[in-house]
Amino acid sequence: MKRFGFGQSRTRVEDLRFLGGRGHYADDINLTGQLYGMVVRSLLPHADVAVDAGAARSMPGVLLVLTHAEMAEQGIGPMVYGFLPEGARPPPPRPVIAGPRTRHAGEPLAFVVAETLAQARDAAEAVLVDYHPLPPTPEDAFVWEMGDAARVAEAFARADRVVELDLVNNRLAPTAMEPRACLARPLPGGRLELISGSQGVHEIRDRLAPVLGIAPEILDVITPDVGGGFGLKISPFPEQAMALVAARMLDRPVKWTADRTESFLSDTHGRGHVSTGRLALDAEGRFLGLQVETVADLGAYVSNYGAYIPTLAGTGMLTGVYDIPAFHARVRCIHTHTTPTDAYRGAGRPEAAYLIERLVEAAARDSGLTPMEIRKRNFIPPEAFPYASAGQHTYDSGEFARVMDAALERSGWADFPARRADSEARGRRRGIGLAYYIEICGGTSGEDVAVTVGPDGTAEILVGTQSSGQGHETAYAQMLAAELGLEMERIRVVQGDTRRIGSGGGTGGSRSLSQQGGAIAAAAISLAEQARPLAARLLQAGQVEFEDGRYRAAGGSVSFAQVLADHGMPLHARLRFRPPASTFPNGCHVCEIEVDPETGESEILRYTIVDDVGTVLNPLLLKGQIVGGAIQGIGQALLEQAVFDPESFQPLTSSLIDYALPRAAHVPEIDFSTVEIPCRTHPLGLKGAGEAGTIGAAPAVINALCNALDIRHMDMPATPLAVWNVLNRKT
Repeated sequence: MKRFGFGQSRTRVEDLRFLGGRGHYADDINLTGQLYGMVVRSLLPHADVAVDAGAARSMPGVLLVLTHAEMAEQGIGPMVYGFLPEGARPPPPRPVIAGPRTRHAGEPLAFVVAETLAQARDAAEAVLVDYHPLPPTPEDAFVWEMGDAARVAEAFARADRVVELDLVNNRLAPTAMEPRACLARPLPGGRLELISGSQGVHEIRDRLAPVLGIAPEILDVITPDVGGGFGLKISPFPEQAMALVAARMLDRPVKWTADRTESFLSDTHGRGHVSTGRLALDAEGRFLGLQVETVADLGAYVSNYGAYIPTLAGTGMLTGVYDIPAFHARVRCIHTHTTPTDAYRGAGRPEAAYLIERLVEAAARDSGLTPMEIRKRNFIPPEAFPYASAGQHTYDSGEFARVMDAALERSGWADFPARRADSEARGRRRGIGLAYYIEICGGTSGEDVAVTVGPDGTAEILVGTQSSGQGHETAYAQMLAAELGLEMERIRVVQGDTRRIGSGGGTGGSRSLSQQGGAIAAAAISLAEQARPLAARLLQAGQVEFEDGRYRAAGGSVSFAQVLADHGMPLHARLRFRPPASTFPNGCHVCEIEVDPETGESEILRYTIVDDVGTVLNPLLLKGQIVGGAIQGIGQALLEQAVFDPESFQPLTSSLIDYALPRAAHVPEIDFSTVEIPCRTHPLGLKGAGEAGTIGAAPAVINALCNALDIRHMDMPATPLAVWNVLNRKT
């Protein structure tokens, strides 16, 4: 058995609660005397506004209507963003409630608080807004560059072939199953409490406190169960600040829950890039240089990580798994009158993988090489690791050709011509495509943990990460139980509570197992060492060995639990673990798709994934993460797009009627397996997997579709109408 439970498929302990309807989400929580908030949102993308709340304030049950003026009187500052490149000019401040100008449709203009939700809704409809429409004024935010432009120019000058591709990485609405919700209440002594779904309570607290003009220490943030995050719930939102201000003013709890249309209008979006990639090749098809120009839409404001995603988060991964000696990227970030963009599953790395894998596929087509051969000629070879990429990252390990060969074999690539002939006999077009991705995960910021094990065999793990469906309660308990020989059912994982947990980095960037798991492993070792002298006394031995939860000496053995029971007192471990480097999971996706030329409908018939995520803790949890992520990538490739009118910037997708999500019928059973190549820089050998499925899926689907249609490129989403138009233009 591997240490810390690695390699064990354990079913999720939290599923008993969720499947039994006992999940406890933010909107499930109600407090005595609570009030209800309703947001009045701008109907126009750009306008000067005058808000008249007089009639609303006099309506039954209404206790408060907050506008921009009241927020100013309360000393409420703008929302806080987390990153801006050095030298960039300060972005437009994002007010909690807009006024006297609104910059995007859906921006808050007032917050109505009433005794009941129906009263709040009625009063919100009575708020009068006088709009003076303004013309759209998109503007540059900043320009950011990475790489060596002179070296790239030299590489292109001596190239035998230059392959160029223009592509769009479509804007997406995260559309979590659980919409955003919060419940704010005042506490004695001027303290405040916020209950809200999040991906990390400490970041919410630390970024909201300056907005409210208070010290973080007097704001408690609590996150119960979370129904999907995907990057959306990492950052604070204006509605949380509104609820806190209202609760403080009224000295009563205030609750707000978004409906689905509000989510489309006010949740941050993902992606939204337009790029041109140019790849220089020599006569043998080897890559000499890569040049990328990207325009990234930040939306109306710089959201928390909005400026980080198109720059540092993904640009360095544009060279992918290839030995490309010269690289330069230029990112032009712009403001438009649209919902702000921020992190969405993968956060920059799907954009990078899509660009390089589509460009490599075009290079294969243009040069007459097969998709496999062009990749094998340019893969970073195993003997080159650790490999310093032109994107300024150091990859620790990888066997890309081995992983790709495994995916090709499992997908039945060699037998594809026979399956294509069968489709053609039925009047269909069938295509196959692959994509190889690599991403950067984990980070090096570190994570704290506090573990207490009692003499009765119970244990409590306090963590600073936050599960939003990944199965952390299972994974963390599995590690501690396996190492110390405890029962998983008697281990409690505590998360999402700043009152009990002093610090935490939250969940994002596939960091949870890398950082929090590393901390738990170190804590388990610490507890075993603390109990070693106690075990030696019980066994009457000078030295004892510890393995699989038992201490052994010449005279016999005793379990860790028996040692604690005899000791009669709990043991504690509190420590911080900081990985020495980021990790680089990678893998190969193979998609096989069939198209009905009469309707443009596409059907994925086979889908294969082989991943190298390093050592695997729980194969069942891993498959769930990979498959779920892949479905999100497939959704981007074929269905999803947050659309705005190109002239007015008015949103055109504001419900599930006009925003398509992938359903079970869109995806076959996914064949998933791993090739375990341990990470050389992490003590547990793991690399991360939370975003991996999303990163490889979109380019694999579009590569397969282009193969089916015998075209060089088409943009996402490849909806039936888009495919039908391509077919009819082609014929």
